[in-house]
Amino acid sequence: MTETLGRRPWMTAPETAAVLDALEAAGGPGCARFVGGCVRNALIGRPIADIDIATVLTPQQVTQALEAAGIRAVPTGVDHGTVTAVCRHKPFEITTLRRDVATDGRRAVVAFTTDWLEDAQRRDFTLNALYAARDGGIFDPTGHGVADARAGRIVFVGEPEQRLREDYLRILRFFRFLAWYGSGPPDAAAVAACEALKDQVATLAAERISSELLKLLAADDPRASVALMARTGVLGVVLPGPLNLERLDGLVEIESEQLFETDAVLRLAALLPDDQVGAAQAAERLRLSNADRDRIVAALAPTPALKSWMSPREIRRAVYRVGQKAFRDRAKLAWAAAGRTAVTPQWRGMIALGEGWSPPSFPLSGDDVVAAGVPRGPMVGQVLREVEDWWIDHDFLDDKLSAVEKLKAVAQGMAY
Repeated sequence: MTETLGRRPWMTAPETAAVLDALEAAGGPGCARFVGGCVRNALIGRPIADIDIATVLTPQQVTQALEAAGIRAVPTGVDHGTVTAVCRHKPFEITTLRRDVATDGRRAVVAFTTDWLEDAQRRDFTLNALYAARDGGIFDPTGHGVADARAGRIVFVGEPEQRLREDYLRILRFFRFLAWYGSGPPDAAAVAACEALKDQVATLAAERISSELLKLLAADDPRASVALMARTGVLGVVLPGPLNLERLDGLVEIESEQLFETDAVLRLAALLPDDQVGAAQAAERLRLSNADRDRIVAALAPTPALKSWMSPREIRRAVYRVGQKAFRDRAKLAWAAAGRTAVTPQWRGMIALGEGWSPPSFPLSGDDVVAAGVPRGPMVGQVLREVEDWWIDHDFLDDKLSAVEKLKAVAQGMAY
């Protein structure tokens, strides 16, 4: 009996039907099939994100067919056979069947084909080499994709080492797919090939490495996959130096069992040692965004040290000093580092208080200091900081007059 997905809503949606109708008007019934992630996820009951389509039509024919139907065609990767159709504001990535002509581990030269098996044989894993007709019928050229997807087996199409030498990014993709879709013992041949070629990861563009790493860390529970990366030496190529696997384990446990969230950037911070300079250097090597770099560096700041027994007043002081987001990040990392000694209600309460309290604005400015008789210059900032420290120590006193009186006292006691 032929495997089938049935006719899913995303397959019969008006915009999907319009794109397939346009392609079939040019190439006939069956010239285009759904491919890859949408088929895999539908088969195993996971959410569908992007809808990718494979076709025997060339990119030029695809473009002409779409435009003839009034559908926008965007040449997103014509040299590799990809045109993006935008129909009713929804994108569909349409790629011509292809085979590799030459590869060097970083990029490939391809030739177009009309052979579905040839196209399948150049894909990475069997569970990604799945195609589905618009009526839901599944085409599994490798003969193993359906079974592997259902069993959670991440298996390369053909010889693992050959697949990796075609594109070394597949080393990281193996661990990423293992984290997201794997179940049971990992494929031994795949693991051995990744370990043997691990040094080639360093030849990849930093942006490609960081993208895969963050996608891996965004899985519900990436711990086993990350641990395997460490054992094979792959993780050491991506993140040289000592790493904190135990803190990552603790953070994932907290997020999955207590907070019901996943935060890939903070999980990366959890892996790194408590060294802000080293963390900044790691972020630069990975070409992370400035925002992600700054967030990681702030999360790993040594002071103020956060403890589960902090009083509400101490928590407010810490939130004011570092900001709400950095406080939450640091509280989660401190909780994760506490391990089995952590008292869950206390940490949860700390995070809740930090999120629920809005830090007030300091009521004085430099002009107030000058008005109190302090001459303009460095002394203004020094006086302002001293009064602000007093204000913080008094739990953010909601009384500007008291702050002004304190300012006058400090100003009078200063030697200009």
